[in-house]
Amino acid sequence: MTEKEILSAGLHELGLGGEEAIEKLLEFSALLLEKNRVMNLTAVSSPREVVTRHFLDCAVLAPLLPAHAKVVDVGCGAGFPGVPLALLADVEVLLLDSLKKRILWLQEVCETLPIPNASAVHARAEEFGRREGFDVAVSRAVARLNVLAELSIPLVRVGGQFLAMKADDCMEEVGEARAAIAQLGGEIEEVRAYTVPQSGLARRLVVVRKVSETPARFPRRFAKISAKPL
Repeated sequence: MTEKEILSAGLHELGLGGEEAIEKLLEFSALLLEKNRVMNLTAVSSPREVVTRHFLDCAVLAPLLPAHAKVVDVGCGAGFPGVPLALLADVEVLLLDSLKKRILWLQEVCETLPIPNASAVHARAEEFGRREGFDVAVSRAVARLNVLAELSIPLVRVGGQFLAMKADDCMEEVGEARAAIAQLGGEIEEVRAYTVPQSGLARRLVVVRKVSETPARFPRRFAKISAKPL
């Protein structure tokens, strides 16, 4: 199967698709791999791996997002999961990252493809000003969940969600983060096990509901978050 066929089949399993979205995802893959030659964006090095390990993993979130939701991708890195979500779901996505050169590249990507419902901002999550302004925060970052929670939950409105994409063996990490999530105004609704379409990769999605306002003292400065996680 070609990359396009694998992507189409995987999206079909999720009830997603659309020729325009598929073509733009494949174009994004080409831009990503080209840029990856001069900038460390991903350990993935082949178009097939981009489809199976990145696009179809991120696509699992798309059916879970409310229509017209304002979504922030915290620590977006090379644009995952935010760029695929902007292409596959009826949402408005803000890509947030602390590394300026990544954001400059993502701004170019959003203009080139184009992706009018996505924008990229260079900022640290703990210093970003739009507190409680988003319906959903998503993250596929490698930080532990208690750290991600303190960076993400303050950005979400009460009633909104924080969706953290994690490895299959994350349950110890989830247990460690429960108290932190509660302090931040969140509540774990579900830890959903899933298999990435067309790859068989086992993953988990931690679904956190924002049930009360985050106390004003959070988030702390990143040095404090790192030195003494909640």
